[in-house]
Amino acid sequence: MPGVTLKTVAKAVGVSPSTVSNAYNKPDQLSGALRERILATAQELGYAGPDASARALRSGKAGAVGVLFTDKLAYAFSDPYAVGFLAGLAEVAEEFATSLLLMPLSSTDIAGGSTAVQQAAIDAAAIFCVPGGHPALEILANRGIPAVSTDRGDHPDLSWVAIDETEAAAQLGEHLARLGHRDVVVLVDNAQAAGGRPVELTLDEVGYTDCELRIQGLQKAMPDARLRIVSGGHNAIASGLRGAEFALDSQHRPTAIVGLSDILALGALEAMKVRGLTPGRDLSLAGFDDIPAASAAGLTTVRQPIKDKGRAVGRILLDPATTERRLLMPTQLIVRSSSGPAPKH
Repeated sequence: MPGVTLKTVAKAVGVSPSTVSNAYNKPDQLSGALRERILATAQELGYAGPDASARALRSGKAGAVGVLFTDKLAYAFSDPYAVGFLAGLAEVAEEFATSLLLMPLSSTDIAGGSTAVQQAAIDAAAIFCVPGGHPALEILANRGIPAVSTDRGDHPDLSWVAIDETEAAAQLGEHLARLGHRDVVVLVDNAQAAGGRPVELTLDEVGYTDCELRIQGLQKAMPDARLRIVSGGHNAIASGLRGAEFALDSQHRPTAIVGLSDILALGALEAMKVRGLTPGRDLSLAGFDDIPAASAAGLTTVRQPIKDKGRAVGRILLDPATTERRLLMPTQLIVRSSSGPAPKH
């Protein structure tokens, strides 16, 4: 029926418009029978309910948490780490009847991403893999939107759920050092397309706080080693493949490759297979995160509680009973067959 409004439903049921509104917004104020009669009548008349945006204006709540990350939207559905984190966050959001708004921040369209954050109808924000200097973070602060980051920070107003990136990587570095490795290539991701032309970077050019801290942890544990930083694009199998190809075909082949994500390490594994190299014997390979595919590949890696991290971010943002604003999650070095003694050249 065209032009059906809240008043139309109220007249048909024989109640006031505010009673119909309560059936949607304050169901505890009505008897179950009356609410069911109102909703049934609304359905018969084709009334979809109060306008969501108008309801948000009246209540001051949007009923949504923004999830900010610097990558393409497909990354949120394809990267195992992102999928695990979002699954944990979604569990808590569902408990509090809150939706998630995925907000990819393009590395090339900074202004567009900032505008989207400025206009987004969100009550809070989860900051997932966003560089510290991104203008979107300042916009959130200026809007007074509560935010929780997956990176640690020293600012007194910053809330975070993170791991000790440096110490976790240092455990891996100590493991490789004990095995005699002194020439290591570290694979990192960057903002370029996956599988692009590999580039060698300095630490200052990495750009992501978690990656920088992991490299510093490796350096701390392996002071006598030669560490080269290589990237073949954003976090994807193809990027790990291209970066590893660059390292393996260079004049000075490393004795170990460390992917700062398991995804990059699994890409490197493909490059090793093509060259007939056996992980743990001809060259050691390690990753970071311990995604499900790491175990099947026999990949030495650093395990972090991915899904629990998402849950913890959700609790800080949505659960009034959660008073802790900063949480350091545990990590564990998982040694598998992909790492072994450094080969003697």
